[in-house]
Amino acid sequence: MKHMIKRLAGVAIALVTAASCTSLLDEVPRTSFTPDFFKTEAGVNGGLTALYSHLRDLYGGSNYLERGVDGTDELTWGESGGGGFQIMDMAGFGGDLLSSNSAANGLWGFSYINTANGIIKNAAEVGLSDALIAEARFFRAYEYFYMVQAFGGVPLDLGSGELEFNESAVRTSVRNTVPEVYEKAIFPDLEFAVANLPEVGRVTGGLTKNLARLFLAKSYLAYAWWLENPNDIPTWPECTRNKAEAPSYFQKAYDTAVAGIENPGPFKLMDYFYLVHLGSNDRNAEIMLYADHTETNAQYNGSDVTGMGTTGSSNTGYWMINWNYPTMNGTGPDGKKVTACVRTDRQPYGRPWSRMAPTQECLNTFTDKKKDSRFDGTFTYIYHATWKFLNPDVPYLQGANPGTVINPDDPFLTFVFDEDEQGIVYDKTTADYGLGILPGRADFVVGGSGVSRRIYPGPWKIGPYRTNTGTGIGEPNCGSTRPVNLAKFSEFYFVAAEAAVKGASTKAGKSARELINVIRARAGKWAYKVNEDHEYEADFSAELTAATPATITIDYLLDEMTREYYADGFRWFDLVRTQKWAERAGKYTIAGTVVGDHDPVVYTRKIEKYHYLRPIPKSQISAMDMPEEDLKKYQNPGYPFEK
Repeated sequence: MKHMIKRLAGVAIALVTAASCTSLLDEVPRTSFTPDFFKTEAGVNGGLTALYSHLRDLYGGSNYLERGVDGTDELTWGESGGGGFQIMDMAGFGGDLLSSNSAANGLWGFSYINTANGIIKNAAEVGLSDALIAEARFFRAYEYFYMVQAFGGVPLDLGSGELEFNESAVRTSVRNTVPEVYEKAIFPDLEFAVANLPEVGRVTGGLTKNLARLFLAKSYLAYAWWLENPNDIPTWPECTRNKAEAPSYFQKAYDTAVAGIENPGPFKLMDYFYLVHLGSNDRNAEIMLYADHTETNAQYNGSDVTGMGTTGSSNTGYWMINWNYPTMNGTGPDGKKVTACVRTDRQPYGRPWSRMAPTQECLNTFTDKKKDSRFDGTFTYIYHATWKFLNPDVPYLQGANPGTVINPDDPFLTFVFDEDEQGIVYDKTTADYGLGILPGRADFVVGGSGVSRRIYPGPWKIGPYRTNTGTGIGEPNCGSTRPVNLAKFSEFYFVAAEAAVKGASTKAGKSARELINVIRARAGKWAYKVNEDHEYEADFSAELTAATPATITIDYLLDEMTREYYADGFRWFDLVRTQKWAERAGKYTIAGTVVGDHDPVVYTRKIEKYHYLRPIPKSQISAMDMPEEDLKKYQNPGYPFEK
């Protein structure tokens, strides 16, 4: 998608491309546009296409994981993660979080809200159906939903009146309060979308009634927490919170989520967890919204599909949490060193950047790794030897113990946990990367307590996948051409369960425990062992559901969310919504960055109450022509004033 955006004091007029309504969205680049373009059928259709395309901007590159997961109980900075990755970690390594360095700045943007406003304003003139208006209103609500959670109150008036299409150059701005954003924009837009979107999207990956219902339920839930404010987290602009209203919104969240479960439309839970994330099964019936990519066309991919693949809206998020596994060397029969695990574009591997690493607490949240399939379906924890792609003449590598060998495709490195890691000896003199050895095993090992910023399980669930790789290494340096999954049918169960824990009246068979046990029962069913790469039929669902606590707590739900949604990009929002960020992520454990360092260290994060709102970007403050005192008031309290 090529588009031109003229920025006016941080409140922009988005001038976008034309598209035709077919089974797929056509993205037709244009060189210049005017606001009058929205008064044409091509203009409004082009605007809708731009709203879909914008998802690639929001969820491409490193930014969405850096802003949404770094600094939580799931991820910290990795070996190569300096600068912003350390800043967002909040542990003091990269300096303080400021309006000039926050990765959350990418969420602050009104260009596409104004695009939606333009579509809505001109809908009648061009004869736009209510279903297409509902698409624009959904996207407007979607943008506001994440901004209001990240920044507090944000402007509804972009220069021409609240929720009006702005065509003027305006260099002032007024922030609305959080209740105003929810009650004037988010709730009405999503309610309209639920009423008017179709059951099945008009295009592949298009918006649906039940998707709107999911975000309406999530919005009710977030607003209920905001109203209740159990830990007295400040908001800005200051306003009254009517805590007495919170129970009604928890009830609305529950009722709306249960309606989504009972009226699934084209969506459902996959039978097995790994199928949700298997590359060959992308765009499956559990995925309700995604930022799409393709391996066949750079324009529709949003970036290059070959080569280094970092242009445009390249999907490089998985790089950031992928450690530098190709540095592991083995020894061939002739005594020469060979790269044991070469870089390929197969799903367990891909390009490594080591910018972020999972905390040991995150890995330990997966408490039953042998029965709960979600650990196997989330991480690459067995690295099979792939040297054959570059050195096919090497028949085998010497194993970890004398007299053992590693054949092509055998495990070269395995991460082991709990009782299985007892007795590991880390041989820092003979094994590259200071890998460990267990008696009798040919593969090298690293224990869960030895996971470091340098070496850690990789991101199988969001690793690359292509159909045109052939028998070679494919395009391992290119951004992933897989879609980025943004909403899943399984979320209905978590929203309803969370609302039930907060006191919502429940329906028969849909208590918090019963809802979560639907998810846990699925987690106990196996059809394939991803890391061992072979079929495996087993059903531990009865054991997993029996182990579910009789009383579900918010902390238990957050544990389950990590097991279900690790690295999806929204963990910070879950922790901030429930006001558990400081409690759950204030300390974390991980070993260091040096080769062979497997000694765990506990780090402390400085998470203050004001951090529960991200700073308003410096670019917004600098672009406005307002008295300095007003600019200071525009910024969220607690952050230094930068202009």
